[in-house]
Amino acid sequence: FWFAMANFKGHALPGSFFLMFGLWWSVKYPLKYLCKRMKNNCRSSLFYQRLDLIEGLLKVIFSLVGILAEQFVPDGPHLHLIKEEDHTWVKLMNWQHSTMYLFYGLSGVVDVLTYFPLNIPVGLDRLSLSLAVFTEGFLFYFHVHNRPELDQHIHSLLLTVIFGGALSIFLEVFMRDHVVLELFRSSLTILQGTWFWQIGFVLYPPSGGPEWNQKDHSNIMFITMCFCWHYAIALILMAINYSLVYWYVLRTVSGKR
Repeated sequence: FWFAMANFKGHALPGSFFLMFGLWWSVKYPLKYLCKRMKNNCRSSLFYQRLDLIEGLLKVIFSLVGILAEQFVPDGPHLHLIKEEDHTWVKLMNWQHSTMYLFYGLSGVVDVLTYFPLNIPVGLDRLSLSLAVFTEGFLFYFHVHNRPELDQHIHSLLLTVIFGGALSIFLEVFMRDHVVLELFRSSLTILQGTWFWQIGFVLYPPSGGPEWNQKDHSNIMFITMCFCWHYAIALILMAINYSLVYWYVLRTVSGKR
């Protein structure tokens, strides 16, 4: 996994992270909601607190992997920001990606600290996650200036997901355990994950596939439509997971009677 984001594998790495978290949340939050709704304590509050702790640790680990991958690829900056010879910047794109991972890592640290009895304000974990997602979008907004038209467009679609997710998570600071917001966040996280993979396939076709014409407007029209298909698939996955969780909780309730 030692690669920068400016290739196919570099987009597949964060895409896999987001996809994994999105799919997990699409199971976790329906389970929590349905157990409470059906008045079936199939899982204790301590169980969900431990899940939050594990999620926080995974965020920290994945962020460290991302930072190390961006910094120590063969042509990476290796923690050098400025060249001493001519005082020019060193691999700023890698530094931007490292900064994105850094804020997700900080969000994971807050998740971990929230587990312990430190009297951390309620909602700080959601606020730190919202800030991490917003920082990702802020960096990407200035990431694709002066790039080809298709490149800019496919990243602008990603920005709608990122800023939508940041806003949704920010609302969770004040509306905690709101299942609609949690499911919406899950769907956008799945979409972000699959869209990172799509960007990799379009801009850096694996196995020597044909390159996309960056200036063909029909490609932009297709990519926009493809983005909608990705979200439709994300919603279908959400519905499947919700149904499976509902069936599981229903069987658990019936088994206790």
